Amino acid sequence: MDRRSVLLCGLAAVVSACGEPAPRKTGGTGTARPGDRVTAASAVPVNGGVLVDLPGNAQLLVVQPRPGEFRAFNPSCPHVGSLVNPPAGGVITCPLHGSTFDPASGAVRKGPAASGLAEVAITLSGEDLVLA
Repeated sequence: MDRRSVLLCGLAAVVSACGEPAPRKTGGTGTARPGDRVTAASAVPVNGGVLVDLPGNAQLLVVQPRPGEFRAFNPSCPHVGSLVNPPAGGVITCPLHGSTFDPASGAVRKGPAASGLAEVAITLSGEDLVLA
C-alpha cells in the first residue's frame, strides 16, 4: 500500500469515527408544548437574553429587556432563516447579513429583513419561564 492510500484510509477512519454531524438547530418551539419549561428566569440577564435549546432540535431566544419583563422570539431571521444572536448593546443582530431587531418587541430596526422576529408566548411560573 502506498503512502497516499494509507493517508486516505486513515482519513476515512477518522471521518467514520466522528459519525454524522449534529443536525442544525432550527428556530421555534420544536416539539415542546404549552406548559413545558423553557428556562429558569434567573438564567436570562436583564438587558440581555439567551438562546435556549428545546426538544425537537429547536431553539428559542428568551430576553429580559427590563427587570421582570420576559419575552421569547423564534430566533430565525425572517430574511433568510439564519439564527440571530442574543441581544448585545441593546440590539439583536443576525450574523449573516446584519439585520437588527429590537429586544423588547422583536421589531426590525435595520434590514435587509423586512419584518420582525416572531414572538412566542411564555409566562412566568414560579422561578421558571414556561410556554404559554
